[in-house]
Amino acid sequence: MSAGRMHADEPEIDDALVLRLIAAQFPHWAGLPVERVGVAGTSNVMYRLGKDKVVRLPRLAGSADDTATEHRWLPRLAPLLPAAVPVPLAAGRPAEGYPWSWSVYRWLDGTCPVVGDTADSTLLARDLAAFVTALHGIDPADGPASYRSESLADRDAETRAALADLCADIDTEAAAEVWTAALRAPAPTGPPVWIHADLQPGNVLTADGRLTAVIDFGCLGLGDPAVDLIAAWYVLPAEARGTFRTAAGADDAAWARGTGWALSVALIELAHYRETNAFMADTARHVIAEILADRRQGG
Repeated sequence: MSAGRMHADEPEIDDALVLRLIAAQFPHWAGLPVERVGVAGTSNVMYRLGKDKVVRLPRLAGSADDTATEHRWLPRLAPLLPAAVPVPLAAGRPAEGYPWSWSVYRWLDGTCPVVGDTADSTLLARDLAAFVTALHGIDPADGPASYRSESLADRDAETRAALADLCADIDTEAAAEVWTAALRAPAPTGPPVWIHADLQPGNVLTADGRLTAVIDFGCLGLGDPAVDLIAAWYVLPAEARGTFRTAAGADDAAWARGTGWALSVALIELAHYRETNAFMADTARHVIAEILADRRQGG
């Protein structure tokens, strides 16, 4: 099954390519079945390999650059985190017409939370807070800068460009007011910490309402801990946000920056993916709507 191109400059990726790469570079896994996993990934394509492995192929050169970071740091971080994270099993080389490094990871069970699900998520909120608290507390020595290590001010031009592009889609006046308020929030007072930086529904696995794993560490690195507060709007319903905020220890300044991060990411994603990735666009619309609802309620 072909992954289908989401970007103009990405290579064609399908089952046959994965089978050829595995057979040539990891012959001990040759013959295992492959099956495309999910359809919404914007940076990587994943194929389940047998029962207990997954092949992950970057769609773009920038995503391929993240492979080395994940292989270096995930084995070091994994034992210090309260939920499972991908464990690299092998690093593949460019071949068979595929231009970049790729990876084989251990398969992690679980299902992604449903966007907009209003079921009781109190336990999930606490689990997510425990995860980000543990991640932020790991020694940052020698860690690389996160893909989202910039300040909110550094994102102002791109965020306002997205706002200008979305006048027919959302209440841009209200969104601009939230964005301006976030820009006024005090900057973080401590040094950069380890952040996942992309805690979206597709990167979170759950079972029976509990967090089982966090995946896709392509944005991993050091940055403002408020970036990981985006989970409050991307993953959790409104009723669970207060639980998450309290358990994560987010003060007013961090919460304001987290709101700004969630809004900026959602605006840029909606502007970019509204014609090419329905899941990403719908998720972004939901996040924006939740943030604006919080604003109306004085949250």
